[in-house]
Amino acid sequence: MVNHNQQPLAKRHLVWVYGNPISKLDAATWIETSSELCRLGWRVTLVASGSAGEQFRRGVRVLCIPTPQVYFLRQSVFHLRLLCLLAREWNKADVILFHQMSAPWILPLRAARRLMGRRYPLLVMDTRDLDVPDVSVKKRLRLLYCALARLLANRWADGQTAITQRMADLVRIPPHQLWGVWESGVNLERFAFAQTARRWPSDGEPIHLIYIGALLNERNLLPLCQAVEEVNAEGMKFVLSLIGTGLARADLERFALQTNGHIRVIPPVPHNDVPQWLAQAHIGVTSIFAPEQEIFQASSPIKLFEYMAAGLPVLATRTPCHTDVVRDGEYVFWVERADVPALTSALRLAWRNQSALREMGNQAATAAQIWSWRVSAEKLKAALEYGLTRGDY
Repeated sequence: MVNHNQQPLAKRHLVWVYGNPISKLDAATWIETSSELCRLGWRVTLVASGSAGEQFRRGVRVLCIPTPQVYFLRQSVFHLRLLCLLAREWNKADVILFHQMSAPWILPLRAARRLMGRRYPLLVMDTRDLDVPDVSVKKRLRLLYCALARLLANRWADGQTAITQRMADLVRIPPHQLWGVWESGVNLERFAFAQTARRWPSDGEPIHLIYIGALLNERNLLPLCQAVEEVNAEGMKFVLSLIGTGLARADLERFALQTNGHIRVIPPVPHNDVPQWLAQAHIGVTSIFAPEQEIFQASSPIKLFEYMAAGLPVLATRTPCHTDVVRDGEYVFWVERADVPALTSALRLAWRNQSALREMGNQAATAAQIWSWRVSAEKLKAALEYGLTRGDY
């Protein structure tokens, strides 16, 4: 039995339900944060789908639940088996942290907890992203499901956390339920390599732009490619590497074939290899979200932090998720709209300021110091411990 009256520095146990296949586990969020939580005195058990068994990643215990590959069937089987696993972990856990897809399955456990006369484990939903509206039946059903999950969480969850305050406001988390926000972060030590390995271009040499992330139409990467070709036709020299996969990949590859090698579309690379790619670049490009898109305004951009930690100046749209981080920093070439004219204006400015790239990169690396995963984990720890001490459940 867990002693829930222990001192604040005693080891607490968090069971964190990832809910997706372990092969898709975003180590830059779940593993990094869990590892930092362990350093801060917590025990963490991650739960994902995959081949049955227990494994450890950077000191974090990961339990895998076998599931079929059919989407809706996979979700149902995963959560039914998850409930059995949680029953075994029930007396060992202080907090069960989960996301929208798991909410309708896990929240009824609060009623079971009350019937047993227990106060723990606490059930906490974390919101880190939202789906983009889509006409497909599958996406519309998912959006409805997530809306239901948020309604249930607002009624039944012991507490909630969110990636940013803007996200908490967007999904309307009741103030009394919001235990805290914890943004994305970056492993500063891992990305520092790129700062020393990079060779900056001399005047007139090509500037290497790099984008790493999902290749999706809403990220406006094709207009970026068109802008690169337009300024190159004016006599400037830019090369662009797009690393990732997604529904826009085929269109981007077709366009790249017409650019004489100025634009490359590269398959996804392991996260551990990302610093090596960033060391070869001179400007990091964030997703070119339209500034007025509310969903993207509420995010916390991991890639922006990684570019900064790698000592890269950044090309970014002036949307709140970027401006809230950069504030008055002078290491960004701002894109005012997600279209070709605005992108070409930003690229022309970058070309005129080629000699300033090194200093802008140094400023970015300095600014990255407050966006580490350790800081994020400290915020999550504070939120969970705040909830554990409230005692109003």
